[in-house]
Amino acid sequence: MARTSLSDAELRRFDQALRDQRALTATELNRLAESLTSVREARSDGSADDEHDPEGPTLSGEWSRIVGVHGEFNEKVAAIDRSLARIADGSYGTCIRCGKPIGAARLSALLTAELCIDCARLIEGRGR
Repeated sequence: MARTSLSDAELRRFDQALRDQRALTATELNRLAESLTSVREARSDGSADDEHDPEGPTLSGEWSRIVGVHGEFNEKVAAIDRSLARIADGSYGTCIRCGKPIGAARLSALLTAELCIDCARLIEGRGR
């Protein structure tokens, strides 16, 4: 696997930014888990008639929204963990598809970028 072209200072900066982002995401995941528990308890309450409540979303709708966001945050944590593993093995900042360097500017914008901009555009173009 190709070694990164990033400097040690850049790697330390990205490592810290990823760790900070992971901590924030973990905090948000815990908050969402508490929300899921609250909705689950409300849904199991036989007296809850949320389908006819004009004041807000239904419990089913809220459940679906929270589950979706929870899944997105789980994927974010997984992407951060993959990036931290690439820092540890020396491949962070190297495209997993073509092996070319991923620019520091791209990594600053998207800490978990696994593809160089050329490969990302190529793959995105296929999805259209």
